[in-house]
Parts: sequence; structure tokens; C-alpha cells
Amino acid sequence: MATEQANEVADDAAVNEVHLRGRWVGAQERELPSGDVVVVARVVVPRPGGGVDTLDCAVWTPVLRRRVLRLADGCLVDLTGSLRRRFWRTPGGASSRYEVEVTQLRRFGVAGSRGR
Repeated sequence: MATEQANEVADDAAVNEVHLRGRWVGAQERELPSGDVVVVARVVVPRPGGGVDTLDCAVWTPVLRRRVLRLADGCLVDLTGSLRRRFWRTPGGASSRYEVEVTQLRRFGVAGSRGR
């Protein structure tokens, strides 16, 4: 019983926060079958000692969607958000993927943005 209590996390103590710093690439606006609009992109984060991690990101809020669509492909960003698992139906059945739902993003470094 003590082990079960030790493994439980109170709702107010739970944390789902992601902080990434890397290159913002491939941003595209998509309209989902539900009619919702989302910007999807990837953040490429170098690994120490070589290699990279490429993480899928989704931007849902209209103001932030407009901002990220102006970013130059490959610019350096610092972002925060939450890890989400998204589900959808395919002809072969249900499918899912994890992505970072971006809530804040800022450019950093020397990379610029389109439209300036």
C-alpha cells in the first residue's frame, strides 16, 4: 500500500512541460477534417556527441500560428509546450503520434524571419 501511494502523483504535482531549443523546420498550416486549423513543424535538436532528435510540433492558437508561419525555415527557436498524443482514423484503423503542443515560442540567435 505504501508503494502504491508513493507512485501516485497528485494532480497539482503533475507536470507535462517540454522545453526545446533547436531549428524550426517545415512549418505548414493544415485544416483538419474537423475544421480546426493547426500549424505543424519540426524542431531539430542536436544531440551531444553527434546526431539529432527531430520532434513534431503543433501550434493551435491563431496568434501563435501567424507568428510561426513567418519564421524562416531553419531559424533557431526556444519553445515551451506540452507533450500530447494525438489520435485519428485511417483506412487501416486508428493511428496516433506524439507531438509537442507549442504554447510559447521565441526566435533566438542570428536567424531571421520571412516577410521582414
